[in-house]
Amino acid sequence: QVQLVESGGGLVQAGRSLRLACDAPQTYREFDIVDLMWYRQAPGKQRELVARIFRGNTEYADSVKGRFTISRDGVENRLYLQMTSLKSEDTGVYYCSAIVGSSQVFGQGTQVTVSS
Repeated sequence: QVQLVESGGGLVQAGRSLRLACDAPQTYREFDIVDLMWYRQAPGKQRELVARIFRGNTEYADSVKGRFTISRDGVENRLYLQMTSLKSEDTGVYYCSAIVGSSQVFGQGTQVTVSS
């Protein structure tokens, strides 16, 4: 079973940067995972897709285009989300997710708080 563990969240001032990481104890290759995503959930709101990387192709929510970058390290088998020019509306719990077979797996999430 794939388990995903996020890290890198914290409190940051608006305009600054933060990088999130997602690790899987089992390698992505073992489960042939090619579809990886970052979601976030702001207080009182539904979880939303922020960024996705599928076989090297990336896509982003309009609200983060030009500021966030999703990437995957094939050697360390890590997924990253580089966040720049952070805004208060980026505050929320960020979740790493992967499509494994016919299932979607989520990590426990990491809190990102942006102070204005």
